[in-house]
Amino acid sequence: VQLQASGGGLVQAGGSLRLSCAASGDTFSSYAMGWFRQAPGKERTLVASVNKSGTSTYYADSVKGRFTISRDNAKSTVYLQMNSLKPEDTAVYYCAAKNAYYSGSKYYPRTDAMDYWGKGTLVTVSS
Repeated sequence: VQLQASGGGLVQAGGSLRLSCAASGDTFSSYAMGWFRQAPGKERTLVASVNKSGTSTYYADSVKGRFTISRDNAKSTVYLQMNSLKPEDTAVYYCAAKNAYYSGSKYYPRTDAMDYWGKGTLVTVSS
């Protein structure tokens, strides 16, 4: 599976961005998806994840109520809508895929044990 993330950029605090991650190479609907981020000098952490059908989601406490993960299986794309951005959201954002073909329908990733990773897209939030 190849993953291509886009949509990063520079935004002022309080602003919004939408990240997209286009997948190719396998049946997208068999994969649970996640967005991760890594700030300078910090470890990579899970931001949000979604199950195969898009009906179950997980959010890190730091982004609950501000970020929304969604997916369009017809377009093989997962999105991360980021609102009310804060300077501490500044990071490189990565999308990742976990093969969930044999997993329950509600399974969504909770760790970074993913099967495929895309190249990151930089999000910079200025104060």
